[in-house]
Amino acid sequence: MKRLRFLFNPEKPGAAEKYSALALVACRLGLSETSGDDADVIVVLGGDGTILRAVHEFPGVPLLGLNIGGLGYLASVGGSEAESALRMLADGRYVISERSLIEANGKFAALNDIVVTREMGGRSVRLDLEADGRLVTRYMADGLIFATPTGSTAYSLSAGGPVLMPNSNCVVVTPLNPHALAVRPLVLSDAVRFKVAARSRSPGNTMKLGVYADGENVMSLDEGGTIEISKSRNVARLVELEGYDPYGVLARKLGWSGSNVA
Repeated sequence: MKRLRFLFNPEKPGAAEKYSALALVACRLGLSETSGDDADVIVVLGGDGTILRAVHEFPGVPLLGLNIGGLGYLASVGGSEAESALRMLADGRYVISERSLIEANGKFAALNDIVVTREMGGRSVRLDLEADGRLVTRYMADGLIFATPTGSTAYSLSAGGPVLMPNSNCVVVTPLNPHALAVRPLVLSDAVRFKVAARSRSPGNTMKLGVYADGENVMSLDEGGTIEISKSRNVARLVELEGYDPYGVLARKLGWSGSNVA
C-alpha cells in the first residue's frame, strides 16, 4: 500500500495539526498522499464516528483508524502510536480484516448496527420479529438493535447485548427496554434473513418508527410497515497491524483488569 489518503474532521481540536505531522512522516517513509479515488488505503484520524463515515464514503477501500477521539473500538491505534502505524503500513506488516455488513431492505448498509426504534410518544411499541419466515417472538419494547460482530461493542453493548468477536459470523438482536424481564438478546447466524413488522399496541394509538443504519436515519415505519434485515454481500475492510490483538483491545477499552477472585 503506497498511496494513502487522509480523512479527518477539521473541526476536531488538534486533527489538522496531527494530519500535517503525519503527512510529513508518510512522505519520509515513501508513502504518497493522494486526494483522489486511487488510494490503496484511507488513514482515518478520529474516533469510531469518523471510521463509520469512511466505510460509507469509500466502500471496499481498506481503512486504518488512528484514534484521536474518545473510546474508539474501530480506530484502535492510539495517537501516540500513529507514526509506528504508518511505518508498519509502509513495511507491509499488516493484514486486511473483512468485516461483515448488514443492510435494511437490501440497500441501507451498516458496519455496526441497524436500529428500529420509536420516534414519538412515550409508549413502547410492538415489533413482530421473523427469522427466515418463522415468527421468533413479539416484542413490547422501545425498539430493536441488529448488530454485527463489529457493532456488538457499540449501541448493542450499552443495551445489554453480548460482545462478539469480529469473525463470529453472527448477528445479535438486542431489544431496547423490553417490558418482559425474560426477554434477552438473541445471537443468530448471519445467514438468517430477518423481518420486522411494526404493530400498534391498541386501536387508535398513533406510532412512528425510525430506522437507523450506523446512526443515520434512513427510513421510517408507520403502523403495519415492515422492514427486512440481512447480511450484505459487501464487506468493510479494516487494516489490522502486526501484533493486533482483539482481546487486548477489548480489555483496554472496557477496562478489564482480570478477576478479583482469589
